[in-house]
Amino acid sequence: MRIAIVGAGIIGVTTAYELAADGHEVTVFERHGAAALETSFANAGVVAPGYVTPWAAPGMASKVARYLFSRHAPVRVCWPLAAHEVRWMLRWRSACELETYLANRARLQRLAFYSRSRLHYLTEELQLEYDRSQGYTVLLRSEKDRRMVQPGLQVLRDAGVRFQEIDAEQTRKIEPAINADTEFLGAVHLPDDEVGNCRQFALLLKNEAQGLGARFEFNCAVAPLDPSQPTLLRVTRDNNAAPETVRFDAVVVCSGVASAALLRPVGLKVPLAAVHGYSISAPIREPLNAPRSGVMDERYKVAISRLGNRVRVSGSAEIGGQPSVKRPGAIQTLYKVLHDWFPGAAQLANTGAAVQEWKGARPMLPDGPPVLGATGIPGVWINIGHGSSGWALSCGSARVVADLMSARAPDVDLEGLGVERLAG
Repeated sequence: MRIAIVGAGIIGVTTAYELAADGHEVTVFERHGAAALETSFANAGVVAPGYVTPWAAPGMASKVARYLFSRHAPVRVCWPLAAHEVRWMLRWRSACELETYLANRARLQRLAFYSRSRLHYLTEELQLEYDRSQGYTVLLRSEKDRRMVQPGLQVLRDAGVRFQEIDAEQTRKIEPAINADTEFLGAVHLPDDEVGNCRQFALLLKNEAQGLGARFEFNCAVAPLDPSQPTLLRVTRDNNAAPETVRFDAVVVCSGVASAALLRPVGLKVPLAAVHGYSISAPIREPLNAPRSGVMDERYKVAISRLGNRVRVSGSAEIGGQPSVKRPGAIQTLYKVLHDWFPGAAQLANTGAAVQEWKGARPMLPDGPPVLGATGIPGVWINIGHGSSGWALSCGSARVVADLMSARAPDVDLEGLGVERLAG
């Protein structure tokens, strides 16, 4: 088949590779000048399937309300809120009910574990070399933090995930660069989880897809799909030419938050919202003072990742506000957490080094899991709504969509991951 993919983030790139590997003629359209420049650009890089859970969880609504008055809140509602964001929050609140949460958590984790196995397969089979490190440690500042993680640990046990609850002394043996002046209770160590550079992987896999014949066309804007001819794309190149039409046998929409507008004319209403996250990335000042792999501060929900010769600090979940404006408080929280745990790790701005401060939109559905596969509209397929777990879910999601488009049964249970969930 001649297949168009709209979007060249980590989801679009992995989908392009899998379809090209299956022998399809693939063209990817991306509005930016390169791949993986939005949500995939500077995320935390954590691949921890047992920690992939819906944001819509029991008690979360009250937590968000309390966070309104917290200086270093991990979740924040900002003003102004658009009408679609208000509607999204109402659906999100309904999805926080226990039964709904448990079903969505199971769906996410099935896909996440499958995706990690696919990530490892591709990395080894294609001999991809990108910044990555093994192990993930959840740092617990207090007894309260320890109590807060217990429900999550039961989830890990149920899923058969290998982990260990350790005290502060044992934690320092795993991460010896932790600040000697920071007192803390202990940690949860997950030796089989990892961190990896999402954008580096995306660029490497893009090259592999091109080697299989896939074409990537950048600086291309794709118009919303035409209900009478949904696989006839109207493409404007370089933002200054008249649109041209290109016909395909199938279209796969993988364009993050923009997917909702593309699909609306064909009758598919997708309740996507941009939940923004932040990160800072800086060169390592002294390797012995940097983390060996990835850690997360449980209290502030901030991850600190070792990515080659850089440290990345990532956190925050923010809905509403101005997408182009970085909230100073969110950035300050990242610096605070880095200083608390690894004060000598990075060359920061006051040393004259270049620090990258980033804000990115995570395309999130109210109840959590993505939606994959056929839309019911002839020739139109989707791979959207991965939220903050796009990197952790990308390889599995792409293989699922490729299998479905070739009329093969995927190797993972897809209950609740199809378009029918949107009507629920």
